[in-house]
Amino acid sequence: MKTKHLCLLGLLFFLISYLFFAKIFSNFQKPIDFAHWFNLIGACFLLSFNDVFSKSEWSFIASIATFLGVVGHIGLCTIDFVMSSYGNDEIAKEALSYQISNSPEIFYPFVAIGPSLLFIGLTMHALRFIKTNFVVVLLIILSSVSIGFSFFVLKNGVYMLLSCSGFVFGLGFLLYKNDTKKILNE
Repeated sequence: MKTKHLCLLGLLFFLISYLFFAKIFSNFQKPIDFAHWFNLIGACFLLSFNDVFSKSEWSFIASIATFLGVVGHIGLCTIDFVMSSYGNDEIAKEALSYQISNSPEIFYPFVAIGPSLLFIGLTMHALRFIKTNFVVVLLIILSSVSIGFSFFVLKNGVYMLLSCSGFVFGLGFLLYKNDTKKILNE
């Protein structure tokens, strides 16, 4: 399997996870938390973007941000798995949420900042194409910001899904833009 295929698989898994987060597939969430499993696996596959784009000083920084973002997603999904293990015990969930919010060593790397680094890193990789694909890179930048805004401010799953769709489309386009040109020229 090529690295591009792993990237595409990561984008697909990530998009599917946001379909679950938007409650499009809410009937399939019990007894397994598919949303976070797809998100976790997708984030791990998205690490492959570090190998796809050409190497430069800028891509080195983007690769570090992407790697730390994947680690942040793993931590966030783990927290959410523990949270879902409480089932309907809202008091226990609230206690855990309070504990995490008051523990900066957990809150910042695994909730507030860490997972956002995945979007920042992938957006930094995309910035390399700003001269040749300005509109697509702009879509990726705006979608990346919108994902964070919809998660932290709006807390709206549908808006997160729409933002993630733009993000996934943009990265997928950049990933396969040379292949598309070859097909169109044949």
